Amino acid sequence: MEVRVLGPITVEVEGRKHVLGRRKVAALLALLVTSEGFRCSRQEVADALWPGVEKAVGRVDWVVKELRKLLGEACVPHAGKSGFCTLRLPPGSVDYLRFLEGWRRTRDIKSAPERFRLLGAAEDEWWDDEPLRGLTESCFHAPRERLRGERVAAACDLMRAAEEAREEKFLREASLGWYARSPEVPEIRRFYLTAHGRGMTQRERDRVIAQWQRDYEKPDEELKIVIDWLRESPAKGGPSLRPVPNELPREDRPPIGRESLIGELAEIIRAAQEQGTTAVIVLRGMAGVGKSALALRLAHRLRERFPDGALYAELNGFTEGTSPTDPEHVLDQLLAALPPYATVTGLDGKAKALRTALAHRSALLFFDNAFNAKQVLPLLPGVGTCAVIITSRDALDGVTGPGVYLRTVEPLSDENALKVLQEKVSEKDRAVHEVPFRDLIELCENLPLALTIVERRLADRPLNAIVNLVRELQEERKRLDGLDYPQDELSVRAALHCSVRVLSEEARVLLWQLGVHPGPSVSWQAVMDMGAVVQGMRTERALRELVAANLVVAQSKRYRLHDLVRLFARHDLHPLPSEEATALERATVQQIMEHQLHNIRACDQVLDTQRELPLGDPDGVTVADVSSPEDAMAWLDVESETIKNCRALAATQGMDRYVWLLPMVMVTYQWNRRYLDDTVRDLREAGEAARRLATPVDEAMVRRMLAGTLWRQGLFEMAAPNLARAILLSRQDASETGRLSLARSLYAMALNLRKQDETQQAEDHFRQALHLYRELAQPVGEAQALNGIGAVHADRGECDEALRWCADALRVVERTEERRGRADILFTLAKVHLARDEREEALSLYRLACDIYQEQEQWTDEDKTRVLFAEVLVTAGRASEAITELERVQVLREGMDGADVQEIRERLEQLR
Repeated sequence: MEVRVLGPITVEVEGRKHVLGRRKVAALLALLVTSEGFRCSRQEVADALWPGVEKAVGRVDWVVKELRKLLGEACVPHAGKSGFCTLRLPPGSVDYLRFLEGWRRTRDIKSAPERFRLLGAAEDEWWDDEPLRGLTESCFHAPRERLRGERVAAACDLMRAAEEAREEKFLREASLGWYARSPEVPEIRRFYLTAHGRGMTQRERDRVIAQWQRDYEKPDEELKIVIDWLRESPAKGGPSLRPVPNELPREDRPPIGRESLIGELAEIIRAAQEQGTTAVIVLRGMAGVGKSALALRLAHRLRERFPDGALYAELNGFTEGTSPTDPEHVLDQLLAALPPYATVTGLDGKAKALRTALAHRSALLFFDNAFNAKQVLPLLPGVGTCAVIITSRDALDGVTGPGVYLRTVEPLSDENALKVLQEKVSEKDRAVHEVPFRDLIELCENLPLALTIVERRLADRPLNAIVNLVRELQEERKRLDGLDYPQDELSVRAALHCSVRVLSEEARVLLWQLGVHPGPSVSWQAVMDMGAVVQGMRTERALRELVAANLVVAQSKRYRLHDLVRLFARHDLHPLPSEEATALERATVQQIMEHQLHNIRACDQVLDTQRELPLGDPDGVTVADVSSPEDAMAWLDVESETIKNCRALAATQGMDRYVWLLPMVMVTYQWNRRYLDDTVRDLREAGEAARRLATPVDEAMVRRMLAGTLWRQGLFEMAAPNLARAILLSRQDASETGRLSLARSLYAMALNLRKQDETQQAEDHFRQALHLYRELAQPVGEAQALNGIGAVHADRGECDEALRWCADALRVVERTEERRGRADILFTLAKVHLARDEREEALSLYRLACDIYQEQEQWTDEDKTRVLFAEVLVTAGRASEAITELERVQVLREGMDGADVQEIRERLEQLR
């Protein structure tokens, strides 16, 4: 079946052609084809076909019946009770609908030749110049005008595609024909003048233009551009189409690992283009992160979407030996490709001329290596369907507004970094050398420039020499030397130098201080404290400058340097003379240590209110306001890696004060998170430093903490000598401080003896500690000792005695604000009540203890208590409650060292 409405109404069914002419059945068919959903109500049909005739609805049935005879019931179904006349035609059977579909399909086609071909096929559906020819009913005036408008718009698209595809002959013929039919359409006049204007004399052109101005409105901006272009190029002959600039640099190698971002940005530009707006993509990031390669790939992918060409300018914002390009010079370059604006003067005039030239163009602009927003802003188009891609090491925060999309380009993922290094390496060699390859991406910290240099250096040597390259780059002072490839002018050091040379003196000094900081990240307050050691330093301003320069990354209120930036700052940046630099480095490291020490101590005092350390007052550093154990643990979670690096730096520089104090203020945190191996190592170093620097009482405290850590690992025999040493050291000091240290050492020894089933010796030590705590009026220690004695009685099965001692302990601790000690006593009481078969009382006490341990962020104790609590719940037939407790235990263990998580999962599976 074939239905044609783009001319006289014609139907071809089963090989028989019916020209319907002006008959009512033709009018009904045309009405339905041009109506939404191919349906009209019977009243709408009556009003359209018999306007002004009363009771014309009755005639509708007759004409519908005629159409049904012609097309069949499948195409013209009975209306039933719906009251609607409906048309159901096979897909592709109507010329008008084929035209619309062919035209629509071209909107997503990038290739101009392909668009030209498809639009030509759509245009072929118009077999007559007059749609709905012969139908005189007034209802067809509006549909006919709509169809004519659609054809003109499609014809303009076809001529635009011909212009882009350089189909000059077609454009000349088509523009001549359309100009004869529709000279009132400005776009048709533009195509006509573009195709034929260079064959006219100046006089002929002026006459045509003057006639247009008499008959129609003045030329629009795009037509003005064509007129001015012709006036500047009056010679006859040569190509008649305007030159389309294509200035994009050649693409060497597509960037690896950027496809997702490129796709996202391409979609942003496509969406803006379809909405008739301009998208400005700003790609910013540190030197060597691959912004230019990414932008160039994006530009090449989108090039064919922009019929008016692609313009490119290198802005030299961070180029060695070159000043940033003057924006007025860039405008001269751009306007030269967009005549006739070459004679415009002044920055503002040229910026306006660029916006005018681009207002009715669809062009792609690529500005590489911008210095700052001031350089870029005059180069941006205004309205229109252009797109702009900008790269810069600067944040370009001043480039704002609708249609501006800022994206920070990050280093590659590990997987994509490996792809860069292994692109030309066989699968077998990748597997053989997997470890050194991963070492290399870590040493380059996934920076594309560094990876590219490494990849090219590997190409110059046998692959089995990769271990030598790893060894070379592992030497901190030589790493930037190794990340240099002069044959291709690739150098990480040179790239970073170009970023740093434009910084203010303050920013350079602060960057150097951040290089001294051991990292990996720094809090805002730590940066402020660090900057305070430099007289007159405007630290916050300098920090903002470094962030804007993408030399410092701001993440979640913390600041970090890429490792290669840190190395450059530490070894290549010399903001001060050597003597001043040495003094500043010493002061900076001292300030870093003091900031960390006093802030960790503020957290530790919330977690353990009893421990006292000889830190002194925080002088010149700001201490965080930590109000709860939860806040303290969260702060330490964030800072833990930085603290670890600070301890290592203190050890390297022989700063014994911090070698012994930093591990001590971290003990409670590490116990709670079960980082026990680290704690043992750090405390052993702390013990040696304390022996050299601190008092016997301080050394005794380190021994107790080391023993407590070994005790938590179940290494009671290894803990005992440290506790014995702590007792001896404490006895050397007869002061109140020494006696308190002795009480704590005796109590710790008692705990260790009890774990070794030495109950009598444990009780003796608990009683000695109790005597000292009472003499010193230390209620928290007294309660701990009372609870210890109660626990020993419970171990022996002496439940009544255990309850009495624990009750005394509870009464003492409740006079204090100590919550952790209260939970320990409740835990002991729960075990005693369970031994007495008083299960409900035990369950209640376990729950209270768990709640306090959770509140105090005592994860290890909470873990132990909830496991016992769950076991009792199971015996009580309360499996669902036991599951809840064990699920919390699973979370706790996953948040600590991950040990024994599988055991809990298996128990949960059994209960479920």
